[in-house]
Amino acid sequence: MFDRLLTRLQRHLGRYAIPNLTILLIFGQVAVFVLSSGNPELIGNIVMDVGAVKRGDWHRLLTFLFVPVGSHPVWAFFYYWLFYMMGTALEQYWGTFRYNMFLLIGYISTLIAAFILPNGFATNAFLQGTVFLAFAFLNPDFTLHLFFILPVKIKWLAMLTWIGYGLGVIVGTWPLKLTIIASVLNFLLFFAGDIRYRILGGHRHMKRQFRQLSDKPAEYFHKCTICQITDKTHPQMDFRYCADCDGDLCYCADHIRNHEHVTSGKSMSH
Repeated sequence: MFDRLLTRLQRHLGRYAIPNLTILLIFGQVAVFVLSSGNPELIGNIVMDVGAVKRGDWHRLLTFLFVPVGSHPVWAFFYYWLFYMMGTALEQYWGTFRYNMFLLIGYISTLIAAFILPNGFATNAFLQGTVFLAFAFLNPDFTLHLFFILPVKIKWLAMLTWIGYGLGVIVGTWPLKLTIIASVLNFLLFFAGDIRYRILGGHRHMKRQFRQLSDKPAEYFHKCTICQITDKTHPQMDFRYCADCDGDLCYCADHIRNHEHVTSGKSMSH
């Protein structure tokens, strides 16, 4: 449903999408970082403070997006390199309009949370964090070298991030709970369908594997219903089981979202 809504919005508003939004955000934050070194009060004048907004500082509704992430140049360089890489990868994967919408939803939900919270404060850290989570969800086996030495797959770092968010929601204060929920709203909207497919399809996948192991050794575990490729012929391909089709129908990554659903002998467009 959300995907169809984005498609309709893109037809009408796609021409207004801002390309290379990641670069724009990085440029703005670097500029503030440099300027604030000679004017320590600058950052205090652009952070998101609801009280200041109500007193007429409307610019804070936008300028808080350009508050730098830290004060150490080495840390900032590493952070912006990752943000650039992940942000541009998401824009190439989704297209400019959908990437804009991903950031816009996170931005709006963060602002709403700020006006609800008693302290009325917002940060761009959680918003940019969802770019990391989205990239990790789509590229779980991507390897980062911590401190340029230790190789770690990004899915484990994302898991630690989710654990931290979960603990914050469970034991944190209400302002922290609301901030975290608001910050990941865009992720949940964009990936709810994929998460559902993985959960329901994974359950059917485990049942099918159990039957195969119980009967006899199989030449393959997964075979695409459409193109007939298998996990043996294409070991790097991702195979999933459609939660909307009757039976255990398997599809490769190229056809999981582009096939006719089979339900009780009938087909229904995906």
